[in-house]
Amino acid sequence: MFRAISYLLILGGLIVARHGVYSVISTQRAEQEAQEQWDRQMADRPVDRPSAPELRRELRKGEMLARLSIDRLKSQWVVLEGADHEGLKRGPGHLPDTALPGSRGNCVIAGHRDTQFRVLRNVEIGEEISLETEGRTFLYRVTDRRVVAPTDTSSLDHTATPSLTLVTCYPFYYVGPAPKRFVVRAELVSSKV
Repeated sequence: MFRAISYLLILGGLIVARHGVYSVISTQRAEQEAQEQWDRQMADRPVDRPSAPELRRELRKGEMLARLSIDRLKSQWVVLEGADHEGLKRGPGHLPDTALPGSRGNCVIAGHRDTQFRVLRNVEIGEEISLETEGRTFLYRVTDRRVVAPTDTSSLDHTATPSLTLVTCYPFYYVGPAPKRFVVRAELVSSKV
């Protein structure tokens, strides 16, 4: 009897582990496809573009918005419009009602803690984060990082100056739905075409 229970527990553990591995692999595959699509889109962009292009105002859910990079951590992601469950499987998502990269206000991007944004645990105050979109690169500098309750939405509030907020679940290695949120705030320091 105990042996049968042991085998059932082992089988259950293997099924749960298989699901976790499948989830990570499928997310990595979707991120790679988004990255390849971004690279093709950038290669097809006209060379004689205007020197200061306007950012798009109308974005569709799932549309590629930007490439987010943290050079020191050797990390980059394609950011998609929208932050629903399906979209976050492909990459970090821009919250639709927040500012666009480089615009006045708070540009909020969410990502999964167990895939894309796990490296945020290593982000330091003063760290540089870049967002490339529409032929422009916006450079932000990290000014704050904190852990908040999921009910604390003050990090999503509009700001008077151009800022970037990255949000993920916390703790990073928690099993199941994480009880808190990890928030990184950065302010725009420069932009270039």
